[in-house]
Amino acid sequence: MQKQKNFQLAVIGVLAFAVIFMSVGFAAYSQTLNINGTTTVQGNKWSVHFDTATFQRAEGSVVETSKSVSNTSITYAATLEKPGNKFAFTIDVVNDGTFDATLNKITLSTLTEEQAKYLKYTLVYDNDSDNPYTATTSGLSIGLPHTTGSNRKPVMVVVEYVAPDNADDLPESSVAISLTAALDYVQAE
Repeated sequence: MQKQKNFQLAVIGVLAFAVIFMSVGFAAYSQTLNINGTTTVQGNKWSVHFDTATFQRAEGSVVETSKSVSNTSITYAATLEKPGNKFAFTIDVVNDGTFDATLNKITLSTLTEEQAKYLKYTLVYDNDSDNPYTATTSGLSIGLPHTTGSNRKPVMVVVEYVAPDNADDLPESSVAISLTAALDYVQAE
C-alpha cells in the first residue's frame, strides 16, 4: 500500500513537473508583434464658387435695376421693355479647393408654355471654350469636369424678350417672372 501511495505521489510529481515545464516551454515559444506608426492628415478644402470680381454685364444688355453677387449666389432684377431687349451677364466659376469637382447638373426654372412664347432663358457653361455647354432645360445630368487650381469656367446667363410668332401672344401688362439656375457640383471620382 505504501508502495502504491509512493507511486501515486511520484506520478503526481511528474505530472506537476510536466505542467510547469510545458507552461514555461509555451512561454518560451510565444511572441507578441507590435506595429507603431504616425499618420499626418493634410488640411484640405472644398471651394467651388463665383469669382465676384468677374461679374460683367454683356454688351447690348439692359442695365439691371438691382443686383447682389456673392461667392455662392447672384440675385438680379432687370426690366425688358420690348422684344429684342435682353439682360445678359457673365461670371467665372472658380475651383480653388484641393479636390477636383464635376458639374453634375444644371437646374433651370421652367418657363410656362405662355412665357416661352415671348421669353428665352439660357445658361451657357464654359462659354469661352471650344465646347461650351448650353442649358435651356432643367435637370440634365452632364458630368463636366472642373479641376483645381486656376481653372476658371465662365458662365453666361441670358434672358431675352423675343417677338412671338403671333402678336396676340405678347403680354398685355407687365409680368414679373422669377428665374432660377442652380449649378450642382460634386467631388470628382
